[in-house]
Amino acid sequence: MPVINSIAADAETLKAWRRHLHQHPELQYDCHETAKFVVGKLKDFGIAEIHEGIAQSGVVAIIEGRGTGRTIGLRADMDALPMEDLSGTAYASKVPGVAHTCGHDGHTTMLLAAAKYLAETRNFAGRVALIFQPAEEGGAGAKAMIDEGIMDRFDVSEVYGMHNAPGDAQGHFLTTAGPLQASADEFRIDITGKGGHGASPQDCIDPIPAGAAIVQAMQTIVSRNVNALDRLVVSVTEVHAGTTHNIIPGTAYLTGTVRCFSTETRDLAERRIREIVDLQAQVYGCTAELTYDRGYPVTVNHPEQAAFAAQVAREIVGADKVVDDCDPIMPAEDFSYMLEARPGAYLFLGQGDTFGCHHPKYDFNDEIAPIGASFFARLIETALPLQE
Repeated sequence: MPVINSIAADAETLKAWRRHLHQHPELQYDCHETAKFVVGKLKDFGIAEIHEGIAQSGVVAIIEGRGTGRTIGLRADMDALPMEDLSGTAYASKVPGVAHTCGHDGHTTMLLAAAKYLAETRNFAGRVALIFQPAEEGGAGAKAMIDEGIMDRFDVSEVYGMHNAPGDAQGHFLTTAGPLQASADEFRIDITGKGGHGASPQDCIDPIPAGAAIVQAMQTIVSRNVNALDRLVVSVTEVHAGTTHNIIPGTAYLTGTVRCFSTETRDLAERRIREIVDLQAQVYGCTAELTYDRGYPVTVNHPEQAAFAAQVAREIVGADKVVDDCDPIMPAEDFSYMLEARPGAYLFLGQGDTFGCHHPKYDFNDEIAPIGASFFARLIETALPLQE
Protein backbone atom coordinates (compact mmCIF):
# COMPACT_ATOMS: atom_id res chain seq x y z
CA MET A 1 0.00 0.00 0.00
CA PRO A 2 2.48 2.67 -1.18
CA VAL A 3 1.81 6.32 -2.04
CA ILE A 4 -1.63 6.55 -3.62
CA ASN A 5 -1.35 6.72 -7.41
CA SER A 6 -3.99 9.39 -7.93
CA ILE A 7 -2.38 11.61 -5.31
CA ALA A 8 1.08 11.07 -6.81
CA ALA A 9 -0.36 11.98 -10.22
CA ASP A 10 -1.49 15.32 -8.76
CA ALA A 11 2.03 16.21 -7.57
CA GLU A 12 2.35 19.25 -9.84
CA THR A 13 -1.08 20.49 -8.76
CA LEU A 14 -0.11 20.13 -5.10
CA LYS A 15 3.09 22.04 -5.81
CA ALA A 16 1.08 24.87 -7.39
CA TRP A 17 -1.28 25.02 -4.39
CA ARG A 18 1.58 25.06 -1.94
CA ARG A 19 3.53 27.73 -3.76
CA HIS A 20 0.45 29.93 -4.03
CA LEU A 21 0.02 29.68 -0.25
CA HIS A 22 3.73 30.34 0.20
CA GLN A 23 3.44 33.61 -1.70
CA HIS A 24 0.49 34.78 0.40
CA PRO A 25 1.33 34.05 4.06
CA GLU A 26 -0.82 35.26 6.94
CA LEU A 27 -0.20 35.56 10.67
CA GLN A 28 -1.92 34.16 13.73
CA TYR A 29 -5.73 34.32 13.51
CA ASP A 30 -5.70 36.50 10.39
CA CYS A 31 -5.71 33.56 7.97
CA HIS A 32 -8.82 34.70 6.11
CA GLU A 33 -7.39 34.58 2.57
CA THR A 34 -5.78 31.21 3.27
CA ALA A 35 -9.11 29.95 4.57
CA LYS A 36 -10.83 31.32 1.46
CA PHE A 37 -8.39 29.38 -0.71
CA VAL A 38 -8.99 26.22 1.33
CA VAL A 39 -12.77 26.56 1.18
CA GLY A 40 -12.65 27.12 -2.57
CA LYS A 41 -10.72 23.88 -3.07
CA LEU A 42 -13.01 21.93 -0.73
CA LYS A 43 -16.03 23.09 -2.71
CA ASP A 44 -14.28 22.09 -5.93
CA PHE A 45 -13.89 18.59 -4.44
CA GLY A 46 -17.64 18.37 -3.91
CA ILE A 47 -17.53 18.65 -0.13
CA ALA A 48 -20.86 20.11 0.96
CA GLU A 49 -20.47 20.50 4.72
CA ILE A 50 -17.98 23.30 5.35
CA HIS A 51 -17.91 25.39 8.52
CA GLU A 52 -16.01 28.69 8.37
CA GLY A 53 -15.00 31.36 10.86
CA ILE A 54 -14.14 29.03 13.72
CA ALA A 55 -11.58 30.75 15.96
CA GLN A 56 -11.88 33.70 13.54
CA SER A 57 -10.46 32.07 10.42
CA GLY A 58 -10.45 28.33 11.09
CA VAL A 59 -12.28 25.87 8.87
CA VAL A 60 -13.80 22.46 9.58
CA ALA A 61 -15.13 20.38 6.69
CA ILE A 62 -16.91 17.05 6.99
CA ILE A 63 -16.65 14.23 4.47
CA GLU A 64 -19.24 11.48 4.85
CA GLY A 65 -18.13 7.96 4.03
CA ARG A 66 -20.21 5.20 2.46
CA GLY A 67 -21.35 3.80 5.78
CA THR A 68 -21.90 4.77 9.39
CA GLY A 69 -19.05 4.97 11.86
CA ARG A 70 -16.89 7.20 13.99
CA THR A 71 -15.57 10.66 13.12
CA ILE A 72 -11.80 11.06 12.91
CA GLY A 73 -10.18 14.48 12.83
CA LEU A 74 -7.22 15.39 10.62
CA ARG A 75 -5.58 18.72 11.37
CA ALA A 76 -3.37 21.12 9.39
CA ASP A 77 -2.13 24.50 10.60
CA MET A 78 -2.33 27.46 8.21
CA ASP A 79 -0.42 30.40 9.72
CA ALA A 80 3.02 31.78 8.89
CA LEU A 81 5.72 33.62 10.87
CA PRO A 82 6.66 37.30 11.24
CA MET A 83 9.93 36.91 9.30
CA GLU A 84 11.41 37.91 5.98
CA ASP A 85 11.49 35.23 3.29
CA LEU A 86 15.13 34.90 2.26
CA SER A 87 14.66 31.63 0.36
CA GLY A 88 15.42 33.30 -2.96
CA THR A 89 12.77 31.24 -4.74
CA ALA A 90 10.65 32.50 -7.62
CA TYR A 91 7.60 31.96 -5.41
CA ALA A 92 8.93 33.76 -2.32
CA SER A 93 6.53 35.59 -0.03
CA LYS A 94 4.88 38.67 -1.49
CA VAL A 95 4.07 39.97 1.99
CA PRO A 96 6.90 41.98 3.59
CA GLY A 97 7.89 40.65 6.99
CA VAL A 98 5.72 37.53 6.77
CA ALA A 99 6.88 34.11 5.56
CA HIS A 100 5.95 30.45 5.63
CA THR A 101 9.22 29.47 7.30
CA CYS A 102 7.73 26.53 9.20
CA GLY A 103 5.97 24.70 6.39
CA HIS A 104 2.35 25.23 7.32
CA ASP A 105 1.72 25.94 3.64
CA GLY A 106 2.83 22.35 3.02
CA HIS A 107 0.70 21.00 5.85
CA THR A 108 -2.38 22.70 4.43
CA THR A 109 -1.58 21.35 0.97
CA MET A 110 -1.21 17.77 2.24
CA LEU A 111 -4.57 17.87 3.99
CA LEU A 112 -6.22 19.38 0.92
CA ALA A 113 -4.78 16.59 -1.22
CA ALA A 114 -6.07 13.96 1.19
CA ALA A 115 -9.46 15.69 1.20
CA LYS A 116 -9.63 15.56 -2.60
CA TYR A 117 -8.92 11.84 -2.64
CA LEU A 118 -11.29 11.01 0.23
CA ALA A 119 -14.10 13.08 -1.29
CA GLU A 120 -13.68 11.30 -4.63
CA THR A 121 -13.47 7.73 -3.30
CA ARG A 122 -15.28 7.71 0.08
CA ASN A 123 -13.93 4.22 0.72
CA PHE A 124 -14.58 4.39 4.44
CA ALA A 125 -17.42 4.01 6.91
CA GLY A 126 -17.83 7.05 9.12
CA ARG A 127 -16.82 10.66 8.78
CA VAL A 128 -13.65 12.71 8.40
CA ALA A 129 -13.39 16.11 10.07
CA LEU A 130 -10.84 18.18 8.16
CA ILE A 131 -9.50 20.78 10.61
CA PHE A 132 -7.69 23.76 9.07
CA GLN A 133 -6.37 25.72 12.03
CA PRO A 134 -5.02 29.27 12.39
CA ALA A 135 -2.58 30.60 14.98
CA GLU A 136 -0.35 27.64 15.78
CA GLU A 137 2.66 29.96 16.01
CA GLY A 138 2.15 31.25 19.54
CA GLY A 139 -1.56 31.95 19.31
CA ALA A 140 -2.91 28.63 20.62
CA GLY A 141 -5.32 28.34 17.71
CA ALA A 142 -5.91 24.67 18.50
CA LYS A 143 -7.16 25.59 21.97
CA ALA A 144 -9.34 28.34 20.52
CA MET A 145 -10.98 25.90 18.11
CA ILE A 146 -11.51 23.39 20.91
CA ASP A 147 -12.95 26.12 23.14
CA GLU A 148 -15.43 26.87 20.34
CA GLY A 149 -16.56 23.27 20.59
CA ILE A 150 -15.24 21.51 17.50
CA MET A 151 -14.58 18.20 19.23
CA ASP A 152 -18.11 17.88 20.60
CA ARG A 153 -19.88 19.70 17.77
CA PHE A 154 -18.47 17.34 15.14
CA ASP A 155 -18.30 14.28 17.43
CA VAL A 156 -14.57 13.78 16.86
CA SER A 157 -13.41 10.52 18.45
CA GLU A 158 -9.71 10.64 17.51
CA VAL A 159 -7.44 13.26 15.99
CA TYR A 160 -4.18 13.13 14.04
CA GLY A 161 -1.67 15.69 12.83
CA MET A 162 1.70 15.88 11.13
CA HIS A 163 4.69 18.23 10.83
CA ASN A 164 7.50 18.33 8.32
CA ALA A 165 10.94 17.54 9.74
CA PRO A 166 14.00 19.22 8.21
CA GLY A 167 17.15 17.20 8.82
CA ASP A 168 15.37 13.86 8.83
CA ALA A 169 15.52 11.65 5.75
CA GLN A 170 13.08 12.61 3.03
CA GLY A 171 9.92 10.53 3.19
CA HIS A 172 10.70 8.95 6.56
CA PHE A 173 8.12 9.09 9.38
CA LEU A 174 8.99 9.55 13.04
CA THR A 175 6.76 9.35 16.10
CA THR A 176 6.57 7.82 19.55
CA ALA A 177 4.07 6.97 22.24
CA GLY A 178 3.98 9.39 25.16
CA PRO A 179 5.71 12.78 25.20
CA LEU A 180 6.81 13.92 21.76
CA GLN A 181 7.24 17.70 22.14
CA ALA A 182 7.89 19.81 25.20
CA SER A 183 5.73 22.27 27.04
CA ALA A 184 6.63 25.92 26.46
CA ASP A 185 6.54 28.54 29.19
CA GLU A 186 7.86 32.10 29.08
CA PHE A 187 8.97 34.48 31.78
CA ARG A 188 9.90 38.10 32.27
CA ILE A 189 11.85 39.42 35.26
CA ASP A 190 11.64 43.14 35.99
CA ILE A 191 14.35 44.31 38.37
CA THR A 192 14.17 47.69 40.12
CA GLY A 193 17.13 49.42 41.76
CA LYS A 194 18.15 53.06 41.94
CA GLY A 195 19.79 54.80 39.01
CA GLY A 196 22.49 57.42 39.04
CA HIS A 197 25.89 58.47 37.73
CA GLY A 198 28.26 55.70 36.75
CA ALA A 199 31.04 57.47 38.65
CA SER A 200 29.08 57.31 41.93
CA PRO A 201 27.92 53.71 42.31
CA GLN A 202 27.76 54.13 46.08
CA ASP A 203 24.75 56.38 45.61
CA CYS A 204 22.95 53.84 43.41
CA ILE A 205 21.41 50.40 43.62
CA ASP A 206 22.61 48.75 40.44
CA PRO A 207 20.13 46.26 38.92
CA ILE A 208 22.72 44.87 36.49
CA PRO A 209 24.67 42.75 39.02
CA ALA A 210 21.34 41.50 40.36
CA GLY A 211 20.31 40.48 36.86
CA ALA A 212 23.64 38.78 36.23
CA ALA A 213 23.34 36.87 39.49
CA ILE A 214 19.82 35.75 38.62
CA VAL A 215 20.98 34.47 35.23
CA GLN A 216 23.87 32.58 36.82
CA ALA A 217 21.75 31.08 39.57
CA MET A 218 19.06 29.94 37.15
CA GLN A 219 21.62 27.71 35.43
CA THR A 220 21.68 25.55 38.56
CA ILE A 221 18.02 24.57 38.15
CA VAL A 222 18.90 22.10 35.40
CA SER A 223 22.25 21.02 36.83
CA ARG A 224 21.36 20.77 40.53
CA ASN A 225 17.59 20.63 41.06
CA VAL A 226 16.37 18.20 38.39
CA ASN A 227 17.11 14.51 38.01
CA ALA A 228 19.78 14.13 35.37
CA LEU A 229 17.52 11.67 33.53
CA ASP A 230 14.77 14.28 33.17
CA ARG A 231 14.79 16.81 30.35
CA LEU A 232 14.58 20.51 31.10
CA VAL A 233 15.69 23.65 29.31
CA VAL A 234 15.83 27.02 31.07
CA SER A 235 17.08 29.72 28.73
CA VAL A 236 17.44 33.45 29.38
CA THR A 237 17.11 34.94 25.92
CA GLU A 238 16.93 38.70 26.50
CA VAL A 239 18.85 41.02 28.85
CA HIS A 240 17.95 44.71 28.76
CA ALA A 241 19.44 47.48 30.91
CA GLY A 242 20.86 50.95 30.55
CA THR A 243 21.03 53.63 27.89
CA THR A 244 24.64 54.84 27.80
CA HIS A 245 28.11 54.19 29.21
CA ASN A 246 28.12 56.53 32.22
CA ILE A 247 24.66 56.01 33.71
CA ILE A 248 23.73 53.25 36.14
CA PRO A 249 20.16 52.34 35.18
CA GLY A 250 17.33 52.21 37.64
CA THR A 251 15.75 49.14 36.07
CA ALA A 252 16.58 46.05 34.05
CA TYR A 253 14.62 43.17 32.68
CA LEU A 254 15.26 39.64 31.50
CA THR A 255 13.09 37.26 29.50
CA GLY A 256 13.35 33.61 28.63
CA THR A 257 11.74 30.24 28.09
CA VAL A 258 11.29 26.97 29.98
CA ARG A 259 10.79 23.62 28.20
CA CYS A 260 10.18 20.19 29.73
CA PHE A 261 8.12 17.00 29.49
CA SER A 262 6.33 16.55 32.82
CA THR A 263 4.06 18.52 35.13
CA GLU A 264 6.37 17.79 38.07
CA THR A 265 9.41 19.24 36.32
CA ARG A 266 7.37 22.20 35.09
CA ASP A 267 6.22 22.97 38.63
CA LEU A 268 9.72 22.62 40.03
CA ALA A 269 11.23 24.93 37.42
CA GLU A 270 8.68 27.67 38.05
CA ARG A 271 9.08 27.40 41.83
CA ARG A 272 12.89 27.60 41.67
CA ILE A 273 12.80 30.56 39.27
CA ARG A 274 10.51 32.41 41.65
CA GLU A 275 12.78 31.69 44.62
CA ILE A 276 15.94 32.70 42.76
CA VAL A 277 14.45 35.93 41.43
CA ASP A 278 13.16 37.03 44.82
CA LEU A 279 16.20 36.13 46.91
CA GLN A 280 18.93 37.19 44.48
CA ALA A 281 17.27 40.57 44.04
CA GLN A 282 17.26 40.99 47.84
CA VAL A 283 20.96 40.13 48.05
CA TYR A 284 21.73 43.08 45.77
CA GLY A 285 19.32 45.46 47.45
CA CYS A 286 16.86 45.43 44.55
CA THR A 287 13.29 44.34 44.11
CA ALA A 288 12.16 42.07 41.29
CA GLU A 289 8.86 41.01 39.82
CA LEU A 290 8.49 37.75 37.91
CA THR A 291 5.81 37.32 35.28
CA TYR A 292 5.54 33.62 34.45
CA ASP A 293 3.18 32.44 31.70
CA ARG A 294 2.49 28.79 31.06
CA GLY A 295 2.13 28.22 27.34
CA TYR A 296 1.54 25.10 25.27
CA PRO A 297 1.38 21.87 27.27
CA VAL A 298 3.45 18.79 26.49
CA THR A 299 2.44 17.07 23.24
CA VAL A 300 1.63 13.56 24.43
CA ASN A 301 0.78 10.85 21.91
CA HIS A 302 -1.70 8.21 23.01
CA PRO A 303 0.03 4.80 22.79
CA GLU A 304 -2.67 2.94 20.85
CA GLN A 305 -3.11 5.72 18.30
CA ALA A 306 0.65 6.29 17.94
CA ALA A 307 1.17 2.59 17.20
CA PHE A 308 -1.68 2.63 14.70
CA ALA A 309 -0.36 5.73 12.93
CA ALA A 310 3.11 4.20 12.72
CA GLN A 311 1.66 1.06 11.13
CA VAL A 312 -0.20 3.11 8.53
CA ALA A 313 3.05 4.98 7.81
CA ARG A 314 4.86 1.67 7.29
CA GLU A 315 2.28 0.67 4.70
CA ILE A 316 2.94 3.93 2.83
CA VAL A 317 6.75 4.10 2.86
CA GLY A 318 7.95 0.73 4.17
CA ALA A 319 8.99 -0.45 7.63
CA ASP A 320 12.59 0.67 7.17
CA LYS A 321 11.46 4.29 6.82
CA VAL A 322 9.39 4.53 10.01
CA VAL A 323 10.71 5.17 13.51
CA ASP A 324 8.08 4.60 16.19
CA ASP A 325 10.24 5.36 19.23
CA CYS A 326 11.94 8.63 18.28
CA ASP A 327 13.39 10.92 20.91
CA PRO A 328 11.10 13.77 21.98
CA ILE A 329 12.14 17.29 21.00
CA MET A 330 12.06 20.60 22.88
CA PRO A 331 10.06 22.78 20.43
CA ALA A 332 6.39 23.01 21.42
CA GLU A 333 3.24 22.43 19.38
CA ASP A 334 -0.34 23.47 20.07
CA PHE A 335 -1.66 20.18 18.70
CA SER A 336 -0.98 19.24 22.32
CA TYR A 337 -4.37 20.76 23.20
CA MET A 338 -6.12 18.49 20.71
CA LEU A 339 -4.37 15.46 22.20
CA GLU A 340 -5.57 16.54 25.63
CA ALA A 341 -9.12 16.72 24.27
CA ARG A 342 -9.14 13.44 22.30
CA PRO A 343 -6.98 10.33 21.75
CA GLY A 344 -4.68 10.64 18.80
CA ALA A 345 -1.13 10.99 17.59
CA TYR A 346 1.26 13.44 15.98
CA LEU A 347 4.01 12.48 13.55
CA PHE A 348 6.99 14.02 11.82
CA LEU A 349 7.62 13.57 8.09
CA GLY A 350 11.24 14.00 7.07
CA GLN A 351 11.91 16.49 4.29
CA GLY A 352 15.63 15.92 3.87
CA ASP A 353 18.70 18.06 4.40
CA THR A 354 17.13 21.51 4.22
CA PHE A 355 17.22 24.68 6.27
CA GLY A 356 15.45 24.22 9.59
CA CYS A 357 12.02 25.49 10.54
CA HIS A 358 11.98 29.21 11.44
CA HIS A 359 15.13 29.84 9.40
CA PRO A 360 14.64 32.71 6.92
CA LYS A 361 15.83 30.48 4.06
CA TYR A 362 13.56 27.57 4.97
CA ASP A 363 11.24 26.21 2.28
CA PHE A 364 8.87 23.24 2.40
CA ASN A 365 10.00 20.29 0.27
CA ASP A 366 7.20 19.71 -2.25
CA GLU A 367 8.41 16.16 -2.87
CA ILE A 368 6.96 14.97 0.45
CA ALA A 369 3.44 16.35 -0.06
CA PRO A 370 2.06 13.23 -1.84
CA ILE A 371 3.52 11.07 0.94
CA GLY A 372 1.88 13.05 3.73
CA ALA A 373 -1.42 13.23 1.85
CA SER A 374 -1.38 9.47 1.24
CA PHE A 375 -0.74 8.87 4.92
CA PHE A 376 -3.78 10.92 5.93
CA ALA A 377 -5.97 9.18 3.35
CA ARG A 378 -4.87 5.64 4.21
CA LEU A 379 -5.22 6.36 7.91
CA ILE A 380 -8.91 7.09 7.38
CA GLU A 381 -9.50 4.06 5.15
CA THR A 382 -7.72 1.81 7.64
CA ALA A 383 -9.35 3.21 10.77
CA LEU A 384 -12.83 3.32 9.25
CA PRO A 385 -13.04 0.27 6.95
CA LEU A 386 -16.09 -0.44 4.86
CA GLN A 387 -17.89 -3.61 5.88
CA GLU A 388 -17.83 -6.44 3.37
